[in-house]
Amino acid sequence: MFDLPKYGDGICLARMAGLLEALGIDRLRLQRISVVVTGSNGKGSTAAMCAGIGRAYGLRTGLFTSPHLFRFNERIQVDGVEIDDDALARLKRRVEAVIADVSKRMGEQFGAFEALFALACLHFQESGCDFTVFEAGIGGRYDPVRLIGARETCVTSVDYEHVELLGNSLELIVSDKSDACAAGGTIVYGENCRGLRAHLVEYNRARGCTPLFIRDDIRIDNAVTAASGQHFDFQFGYHDYRHLEVSLSGAFQFNNSAIAVTLFLLWLQREQPRKPPDRVETAIRAGLRDARWPGRLEVISQDPFTVIDVGHTPDGIRQSLASLLAIHGSEDWILVIGASGDKKAQEIVGALAPSFDTIICTAAHHKGADAQRIAAAAARANPAASLRVAASIEEAVRLAGDVAAAHSQRIYVAGGLFLAIEYATAARGGRPQDLHFF
Repeated sequence: MFDLPKYGDGICLARMAGLLEALGIDRLRLQRISVVVTGSNGKGSTAAMCAGIGRAYGLRTGLFTSPHLFRFNERIQVDGVEIDDDALARLKRRVEAVIADVSKRMGEQFGAFEALFALACLHFQESGCDFTVFEAGIGGRYDPVRLIGARETCVTSVDYEHVELLGNSLELIVSDKSDACAAGGTIVYGENCRGLRAHLVEYNRARGCTPLFIRDDIRIDNAVTAASGQHFDFQFGYHDYRHLEVSLSGAFQFNNSAIAVTLFLLWLQREQPRKPPDRVETAIRAGLRDARWPGRLEVISQDPFTVIDVGHTPDGIRQSLASLLAIHGSEDWILVIGASGDKKAQEIVGALAPSFDTIICTAAHHKGADAQRIAAAAARANPAASLRVAASIEEAVRLAGDVAAAHSQRIYVAGGLFLAIEYATAARGGRPQDLHFF
């Protein structure tokens, strides 16, 4: 979209502040209306559910997420509607002109993600949003979302990712993500961060940030996961909601749902206190029940029955697999697997392969690791499995369909975001090589 490198020159906060100022972004208002979502897995689902609650409450709601799955416009939405091509082109020209001026004045190169973040801020401001949900790109300390100064943020989960930027320990990674929160704010930590609680309490002490932990400070009880639907009980402070229905599949969505609800309650208490409790509960129920977020244990076909998952870290992949088997059963599955070349392919394959008797190994057009390399890892992880290698996503779709039809089997596509989305595109008759990721 932008004729810029993905990342700019070094740390971006000073030039980002200059860009937002030059664009006329009201940062005080942006801070007042915004919450920020960070984490290793679950950011998109959490952000979508939180924005859905805001819409159901009657707020004009902006949502900024990354990456997109099928269209670039997915990243910027107002009230669930993607930014249209004309608005995107108009704002792009405006942002590019200001970037040229600020870059020349400061002597620094901007990155494309910074430009996109600024464009989203501009769109939300022009659209008159009352509530905005921003998903961080990488980390939080130096991500553009830190410029928001949000007082309500979260870390959905923590896993080893982008270690060259965030650090090579979970403590370093979760600390970086925590820094998206403004001093004196509140950070909601997902369930898998509980083991880092002692570190996080001390880390946040000096900045006066209040850490809250799912399962400790925010209760999840009576969680039910089934193909017919999911629901759970939620309790935080005096808020006690029973049988909250969750539209998104997977046991991990209870964590994400509870975070989304808590973020909204914290924001509402600060921004619009003393609102009727029944109105708040109604919005929460509708936001969770109606939320849609493609790619996470998404059923894309009934014939053959096909589920895709965009998880791309080992922990996220393990959680999704456990939920798949719990919801749909463990029998009669074909695994279509691949991984991006810059991810932990060996660990990803090792987490998936032992649970499947039939495995088709392939490579996405975008950043896909060599299919033969994936097959070798699968053979090591599950020597008894029947292995096939598909040279392309299109071939993998044909081969999986043939095998599924011949043996009355179901198809699970997992291992990486690009793999899952390209497979879904090809299965629907599209051309995965025409997709543009960023």
